[in-house]
Amino acid sequence: MRIIFAGGGTGGHLYPGLAIARAIVKENPEVRPFFIGARRGIERDVLPQTEFPFELLDLHPLYRSRIWENWRTLRGAVSAWSRIGTIVRGERPRCIVATGGYASGLALGYGAANRIPLVLQEQNTFPGITTRFFSRYATQVHLGFPEARTHLKPSARTEIFDSGNPIEPPPADAFAKGPARAKWGFSTSTGKVLLVYGGSQGSKAMNDVVAEWVKRGLPAGLSVIWATGKGNYDEFSHLESEAVKIKPYIAPISDAYRAADFALSRAGAMATAELCAWGIPVVVVPLPTAAADHQTANAKALVGAGAAALILQSDLTTDRLQSTVARLLAEPQELESMRAKSLERARPTAAADIAKKILRLIESTPLRG
Repeated sequence: MRIIFAGGGTGGHLYPGLAIARAIVKENPEVRPFFIGARRGIERDVLPQTEFPFELLDLHPLYRSRIWENWRTLRGAVSAWSRIGTIVRGERPRCIVATGGYASGLALGYGAANRIPLVLQEQNTFPGITTRFFSRYATQVHLGFPEARTHLKPSARTEIFDSGNPIEPPPADAFAKGPARAKWGFSTSTGKVLLVYGGSQGSKAMNDVVAEWVKRGLPAGLSVIWATGKGNYDEFSHLESEAVKIKPYIAPISDAYRAADFALSRAGAMATAELCAWGIPVVVVPLPTAAADHQTANAKALVGAGAAALILQSDLTTDRLQSTVARLLAEPQELESMRAKSLERARPTAAADIAKKILRLIESTPLRG
């Protein structure tokens, strides 16, 4: 049984698909996931390192600010449509699972035109244009944030699930802080640890403020794990000390999650899903240039749930960061409340739950010729 997975461009659209595919294969080894992505997306580097077959197509986003470049989008769509048809005729998939981004739209269009069941997984509070459009044709829609439901116009036959975002679930010993802190060289019995994470590429805006804050001197008893992003590491690495551990990129990120008591992070859907699953309160700084400002919507949903504090990037200064961190350190009951609310929002079994529902769908749907 083949299932086509379509999505990518960014890790936030690709990694959910990989998590669902692995959960499906674990549940039913007879299923053979096949990935369709874009040659220009992150999947170009990631998919060759996975266990799944794939094909990268000449797919492009809509160039909203440079509309004259949309000839690339049109040209790529024509060639990709033909290639998707060849892939489908080689072995008709039981369904198409799309995790968003420009890499998924054309595969969904082909599936809708050829009566292939569609499954959508939407990571954000404000759904992307692909999810909003194709929700009316989908058989299942799985939401990372329940707040996204109000922005969709599904058909009467569309099932919508508050599944959460599919992540690697924390291990049983996830909340044992001592051994993880020792690994970072921090005290195992006193103080707090702050994780600073601006996404896989890092955040220059966050890094600049954190750098000035570190230079002023950290609050007593606070240690910091700071992921700068590979492109920013050389600029900030000299600030490392016994209390501040600086990395260009943290892999596996679980090493940092195990040690952290709270975090300063962007509000990407997958990062916040992981932080909630690990019970890590977060001060979110949404990326203001994210499509449709979806990170701000994600952040406000978490703040509304009591699981996060919000600082807009325009308000992120050294003084604001210092006062926010100092308040949380001085009010441990607030940190504990945020931790409890984070765990309430968590869906650590999301990948397995989504996999079971997809398998139920294909088992109950006859294969069309």
